[in-house]
Amino acid sequence: MYAVINAGGKQERVEVGELVDVELLDAAPGDELTLTPLLVVDGAEVTVAPEALAARRVTATVVGEVKGPKIVGFTYKSKTRQRRHYGHRQRYTTLEITGIGPSAPTGQAAASPATARRSRKPAAAASDKSDAGATEQD
Repeated sequence: MYAVINAGGKQERVEVGELVDVELLDAAPGDELTLTPLLVVDGAEVTVAPEALAARRVTATVVGEVKGPKIVGFTYKSKTRQRRHYGHRQRYTTLEITGIGPSAPTGQAAASPATARRSRKPAAAASDKSDAGATEQD
């Protein structure tokens, strides 16, 4: 049995017990996530209908964070001595797939990856700015 999940804008084929690297999530090691599959294959049975997939879930446990390969870039313009050297190393979250099956009963579902993504601004800072704008207008 395997499933195809959408994680970080990329589709991954996963099986139970497999370790998968996905885009960085704001989740601590040991946290359990519930992912919605795009496709589930169980022997000869293939599930792709949205109504049937709504009842299926892929559960995963966060193992930790890893770094991808170093990407090195170099730009230059000839005859002007203009050069620039830069590098990048992507961070990933490693997930262990613990189960592919029917969805959890209501009230017991784990956090979805959409809610676990990193936000650029803390919620407190955003509310402070909205309060400050209201006092200036008065």
